Amino acid sequence: MIGTRAHRRSLALQSAPVEQEVISTINTTPLVDVMLVLLIIFLITVPVATASMSVQLPKERSEQRQVTPKTLNVSVDRQGRLYLGQVPVADAAELGRQLQALGDPDRPVHLLADRDAPYGKVEPALQALRSAGMRQVSFVTEPAAP
Repeated sequence: MIGTRAHRRSLALQSAPVEQEVISTINTTPLVDVMLVLLIIFLITVPVATASMSVQLPKERSEQRQVTPKTLNVSVDRQGRLYLGQVPVADAAELGRQLQALGDPDRPVHLLADRDAPYGKVEPALQALRSAGMRQVSFVTEPAAP
């Protein structure tokens, strides 16, 4: 039979060109599609990420705090040494223990930090005040020049 399936297949294979050209270019269409999708995502998300809430910040004010005999002064000098009143304290952990030993978390505390004291030395004093449960902590500053 001339019209058999095997015969037709052999004719098709014989007539098809066996040579195939090697494609030496890169198809960039998928790359462009992905880049456009990423661009659209960034264009949508950047305004959302940079938007900030409208917040009414308090105006600068300087209140004159009353110093009473009950007020504690915690000081940090230029070298980062801690003082409770006029007495040097070994470290922030010792400061926390001494404040807890006082047993009065409502006692007002004034934190005096030298202008040139590194923040890394002031922060442990704040943590000690917090861990001791002190509720009335104020930063003491010099009045601004008029």
